[in-house]
Amino acid sequence: MGTDIAQLGYLATPKSGSGAGLIVLQEWWGLVPHIKDVADRFAQAGYVALAPDLYRGESTTSPDDAGRLMMALNIEQAAQDLQKAVDYLLQQEAVRGDKVGVVGFCMGGQLALLSATVSSSIAAVVDFYGIHPKVQLDFSKLSAPILGLFGEQDSSVPPDAVKSLETAVRNQGGAIETKIYPNAGHAFFNDTRADAYQSEAAIDAWDSTLKFFKHHLTA
Repeated sequence: MGTDIAQLGYLATPKSGSGAGLIVLQEWWGLVPHIKDVADRFAQAGYVALAPDLYRGESTTSPDDAGRLMMALNIEQAAQDLQKAVDYLLQQEAVRGDKVGVVGFCMGGQLALLSATVSSSIAAVVDFYGIHPKVQLDFSKLSAPILGLFGEQDSSVPPDAVKSLETAVRNQGGAIETKIYPNAGHAFFNDTRADAYQSEAAIDAWDSTLKFFKHHLTA
């Protein structure tokens, strides 16, 4: 189990006491138990995982409220919060290495991409079906390779949008690999949502994420 850190978020540390640092970015619901559980899972896999509270204490189970919170998010402030989270992790004795990884889901997936364009301390990015209409990305400033994980049935991020993301990254000299799961839609990794969770895709995506970080994020 991790620890809530006042005005910052949720920190989960591996039983070994140390590991590479990893930022875990929330869906539009906020820093809900599911995201804390994902941070705990990364800690069990050997990472020091920090899930920042980008909504500063607010969270919801209502789609309407989640949409409101997402659209009200100050992107410039969020970018600053992401940098603070990176700096916080790198200052922890438990964190090995001089760079961290970032993984995000839904809104957090797009913010994970943003983080790698504003911080040079990001070594690897995993984007789970990232979307946020107000986040504009300058991939000429990209500091890390990307793994993108998407569902073919996702109307929010359809395959054409994935192709456009690949093109935008590669046109600026960035590295990206993607997986599109045929039977999955948006939020297929969220096992608290029976309407969205797709176990086969989620299991493969988790394995792919761990392999990606193991390859790119050294400690």
